[in-house]
Amino acid sequence: MAKMVKKGDLPSKPCTHCGRPFAWRKKWEKVWDEVRFCSDRCRGEAKRKAGNG
Repeated sequence: MAKMVKKGDLPSKPCTHCGRPFAWRKKWEKVWDEVRFCSDRCRGEAKRKAGNG
């Protein structure tokens, strides 16, 4: 049986767009180093902002 890890013990990092911290998720297990945004909304806003510059 797998060892359980408390949510507070998971790694986190700040969102590139809004700066809020977000925690590691199981679905990001293999790509955690590539994840930059906390949500689809932040990713979309960052793309729009970059496209208008």
